Amino acid sequence: MVRWLIGAVGLGLLATPVLAADPIEIDIGYLHRAAIQSTLSLVEQPTENNGVAGARLAIEDNNTTGKFLNQHFTLDEVRLKHGDDVVKTATTLAGHDGFIIADLPPDELLKVADALRDRGTVLLNAGAIDDRLREEDCRANVIHVAPTRSMLADALAQYLVWKQWKRWLLVVGSHEKDKLYADALRRSAMRFGAKIVQERTFEDTGGARRTDSGVTLIQRQMPVFTQQAPAYDVLVAADESEVFASYLPYRTWDPRPVAGSAGLVPTSWDAAHDQWGAIQLQNRFVKLNSRRMTALDMQAWTAARMVGEAASRTNSSDLKKLVDFIRGPDFALAAFKGQPLTLRDWNLQLRQPILLADGRMVVSVSPQEGFLHQVSELDTLGVDRPETKCKLR
Repeated sequence: MVRWLIGAVGLGLLATPVLAADPIEIDIGYLHRAAIQSTLSLVEQPTENNGVAGARLAIEDNNTTGKFLNQHFTLDEVRLKHGDDVVKTATTLAGHDGFIIADLPPDELLKVADALRDRGTVLLNAGAIDDRLREEDCRANVIHVAPTRSMLADALAQYLVWKQWKRWLLVVGSHEKDKLYADALRRSAMRFGAKIVQERTFEDTGGARRTDSGVTLIQRQMPVFTQQAPAYDVLVAADESEVFASYLPYRTWDPRPVAGSAGLVPTSWDAAHDQWGAIQLQNRFVKLNSRRMTALDMQAWTAARMVGEAASRTNSSDLKKLVDFIRGPDFALAAFKGQPLTLRDWNLQLRQPILLADGRMVVSVSPQEGFLHQVSELDTLGVDRPETKCKLR
């Protein structure tokens, strides 16, 4: 009897649940502007949760792994309204978030980075593609997830050169962003052996296109605008401001393909991408948001996953350990693009393949075959180490 009681007590002890320690909390901030820029195409209008929806999906992915490591991730979203002080808001957010995913204009990103430098907060730039943020204006506490203009331009140029479409007619918008993209395209043409046979500027006169006579006006205007050009293989448009490029395909004077800001577009992600397991990510995103995943969504997803990957690999929530791992040689992130994404240590830009899409299908992925590099073929896209002007501070 005594033996039986001892056995029963032992079984009772085994059946008693062990109280697990509270999970380690890892908070990630998300800071962005409330303004939404409309697009020419009604089927591509951005939504209010553009970007942050991708970060939320990544938080779910992080927590799936975190259950096994006793880690729990949260996302603190702050949407800036017109007139809000971005530095003050970011400082408040940094009070409890060591990482902040930022979708901000370049100048605001720099202000926030400088204000938070001594606090140890790290910004994950998910939106700004300006090369200067990785070069002469680089900061040691800003990791760049979004590709640069030069990376996008190089990805497009490699494909056009691979196709032997080396003669370009370059059409540039009249806004500053358009001119920056044109600078990147000129650099890419020179880098990979293409020739810009002529440049033209499309002036934004502010006229409305969505009128009863809009289609008729466009159909007459675009052929005239593009006629009498020297012989060219492809029209390359630099129109980040969404003024004219979408009106170019099928309307040029000569029957030529269009690339750049319309037609064949370089992008970090596209809703049509279905290779390397991407279809499961696309489906999960649609199920959660009832819309397709955009490039900004993917960039925000990648930013949040970088933190999750570092936390799982280091089994730590210590900010310094996480940052050191992300910036170190062992960091690599699987992101449904055919090869791991890694970080350039000279300017903290994330290496990544660039998709070339036409709005319905992914046509190709750069870097293209035959464009070689002694370290990584991904470094054929954008500013390479010997070219960099960055001095991290």
